[in-house]
Amino acid sequence: MYVVRFAYDILPKDREHAVALIRREVEAARARGLNARLLIPLTRGHGGAALHYEVELEDLALLDEFRSTGIGSAEETGDWMRELSGLLTAPPVVEILRVAANGNDPRA
Repeated sequence: MYVVRFAYDILPKDREHAVALIRREVEAARARGLNARLLIPLTRGHGGAALHYEVELEDLALLDEFRSTGIGSAEETGDWMRELSGLLTAPPVVEILRVAANGNDPRA
């Protein structure tokens, strides 16, 4: 299992619009049977992202498919990405984490 986390820097004036856009992606991921969530930090360190979104994937091969058609069609997803990109003050940060299956397994 993998968790892919996207961190977005936005201006406070754009927060509500960005939250609405990210919620669309969360809902689309859930409609595909994926576990996804929008995370809104209550505290942030210097330079910390304003919003986070994460989705769980069984296989990393699903990441490219989801990113290209996550909202629906490739065109709808592209439109969504352009709209969100217009609100960002910096490129998004993407982290890919593997969920450890067993805390005693050094390979996990």
